Amino acid sequence: MQMNRRRILLAPLACALATALPARVGAQAAPAARAYPARPVKLIVAAAAGSSPDAMSRQIASALGAAWRQPVVIENAVGLGGVIGTERAAKQAPDGYTLLVSTSGAMSVGGSLMRLPYDPVKDFQPLTMMMYMPNLLVVHPSVPARTLGELIAYGKQNPGKLRYGHPGVGTTPHLSAELLKDMTGLRMEAIPYKSSAQMASDLLAGHYEVLFHNSSVMLPYVQAGGARALGVTSAQRLPALPDVPAVGEAEGLGGFEVTAWWGIYAPAGMSADLAEQLTADIDAVLKQAALVAWIKDQGGAVGGGSQQQLRDYQGAETRKWRELIAKANIRAE
Repeated sequence: MQMNRRRILLAPLACALATALPARVGAQAAPAARAYPARPVKLIVAAAAGSSPDAMSRQIASALGAAWRQPVVIENAVGLGGVIGTERAAKQAPDGYTLLVSTSGAMSVGGSLMRLPYDPVKDFQPLTMMMYMPNLLVVHPSVPARTLGELIAYGKQNPGKLRYGHPGVGTTPHLSAELLKDMTGLRMEAIPYKSSAQMASDLLAGHYEVLFHNSSVMLPYVQAGGARALGVTSAQRLPALPDVPAVGEAEGLGGFEVTAWWGIYAPAGMSADLAEQLTADIDAVLKQAALVAWIKDQGGAVGGGSQQQLRDYQGAETRKWRELIAKANIRAE
């Protein structure tokens, strides 16, 4: 039922974007549009079909296709936290006919855990940020804690009783828990999962106690009472859960912020003029009210902004996670 509901909601969104964008983008890029694109454009999405970043990528592709009068075709390439799709894009010509939606893991975390088959900085031309998605910190209702402070106190008073699930080393659910442990001295046992769906199901069934997971996934369960939300990892509270504080609001946790993000890139070597046109066109899509409202409903935030802003954010994230990974002695599985 949830997937059917999502399809129903996405249909009018796609129509709104496709009809609203052409006049806006066309006015910005009419001279260049005659030369580019002259054939279909491929958008490699390093996320699974049906996920929030995939759904958002499809809205962007639909709107750009209408504006450019050329199809923008999605190619999902999943694996190693986005590394597989990112590597594939790095090998393509920088002519604008292959673009990439890549992950925070592939662009800012992976290099601290493994030898990457590409250079996240040298092999790509940043275009603009696509979206941000925080995690919700949730517990099974059996846990006797209704605030983050109570959870930390309970965990310290009951060593060995708290376990947390995560879908892989270096993912934002994993790093969120490790950052909380580092900042508080809390001890929790990690339970790794190969399937995010199984991870969520086991938390709801009470097989372990604590989970950080994408707000878009956990919101329905929290609203239905299957899990209790104690915090959100973004700097601000979520409009959908105004009574749930940001983790950084808790005593001693100022500055705590973890956000999964997806940026839009091109292979390195693209001409500056084409890169600027692409950034402007995509940024115009991201300003559409229908898209902003849709991703806000998912618990996320739309990106946008300049190439330099994406480059700077990626660099700051890389430094942040490199420090934690070294300090906590985190190793790739």
